[in-house]
Amino acid sequence: MLSNIKYMIFFSFFVFAGVAIADDKPSTGAKGMAGAEGTFAFKPNDWRKGEVSWWKDSDGVDPGTAGCHIGTDSEGRSNGRMFGEACLPNGHLVESNPGADELHSHKNDVGHPDTFDCNAWCEGEGSSSGMCKVAVAPPCEQSAMCSCE
Repeated sequence: MLSNIKYMIFFSFFVFAGVAIADDKPSTGAKGMAGAEGTFAFKPNDWRKGEVSWWKDSDGVDPGTAGCHIGTDSEGRSNGRMFGEACLPNGHLVESNPGADELHSHKNDVGHPDTFDCNAWCEGEGSSSGMCKVAVAPPCEQSAMCSCE
């Protein structure tokens, strides 16, 4: 139950950040992919103002795979921070980036995940339809992905 409450708080934060601070362009990894809508500024719940944070993404830009964004130090060693991908109320996917296991920094601890229309992405992959669904992406307890039919 507590895990579900934490996920809903996290999910609500994604919604607020996505509505409030849209960047409008897909990331380099998402550019040209079907369903890619653009990025938005995301500040994690434990945001560290003024700090540079370091991260690795487990799956890169892959809407068909649930991913986990893993906090690290500047050498790539895990520091215990992490967050999964998420489904937005409109059914679209919040997809973290850049490439898989690529060590990268977030200035002021702010990342810029992509959003994807899962139906459009799935159609681009040759399926008839698709939707965002909650999934597991260890070490993240909850994440999300596009599920195609």
